[in-house]
Amino acid sequence: MVVYYEIFGQKVGSHILAIATLGTTAVGTWALSGGSKKPAEKSPPIQASSKDEENFIQEFLKNADKGPAEAKH
Repeated sequence: MVVYYEIFGQKVGSHILAIATLGTTAVGTWALSGGSKKPAEKSPPIQASSKDEENFIQEFLKNADKGPAEAKH
């Protein structure tokens, strides 16, 4: 059984109001949760005195992240 409500001069069924409420909530949640997300920086910035030093540090960190089984010695 459906209950009808009069909204803006029109009869609207309770099932239509329920669908509209759930749809609005779902779309609103989806819209508010989106957006561009800035990727988090993995480590603090490297402050090296030369480009060679910066490259050495980056390679060292890459090898350290691989673990002992995969690292080249």
